[in-house]
Amino acid sequence: MAKAERFVEADNAEAIITRIEHKSRKIESLLKQYKPVEALKTALEGTYAMTGDERCKSAHWIVVHRTIMAIKDVDGMLSSLDPEYYDILMKYLYRGLATGDRPTCDQCLRIHEKLTEKAGLGCILRFLTDTVNTV
Repeated sequence: MAKAERFVEADNAEAIITRIEHKSRKIESLLKQYKPVEALKTALEGTYAMTGDERCKSAHWIVVHRTIMAIKDVDGMLSSLDPEYYDILMKYLYRGLATGDRPTCDQCLRIHEKLTEKAGLGCILRFLTDTVNTV
C-alpha cells in the first residue's frame, strides 16, 4: 500500500512541476511587460506547500524568487497586493533569507521591513507557528 502511495505522490509531483513550469512562463511574460506585482500574485497563487516533494517546493521557490528579485517599488507592490498574500509572501521571504545569498537577503529584508509595517507582527508569528505549510 505504501509503495502505491509513493507512486501516486510521484505522479502528482510531476503534474505539479508541469504546472509550475507553465506558471513560470506566464510570470516571465508578465515581467517582460513590466508587471511585477501581477507576476508576484501569479507566483503566490496556488502555492505548493502542501506537497511533501522537495522538487516541487524548490521549483516553486525558483519562480517566487524570480518575482521577488524583480520588485523595485516595494511600497507600490504592497499597496497593490491583496492582504490574503501577506502570510504566503512572508514564508517565502524567510526562505529567501535562509539561502544566505547576499542580493536575495538584501531584497527579502527590504520587503520584510515594509511587509511587517503593513501586515503587523501577526504575519511573522503565523509563519513561525505554521508547522504544516512549509515552503
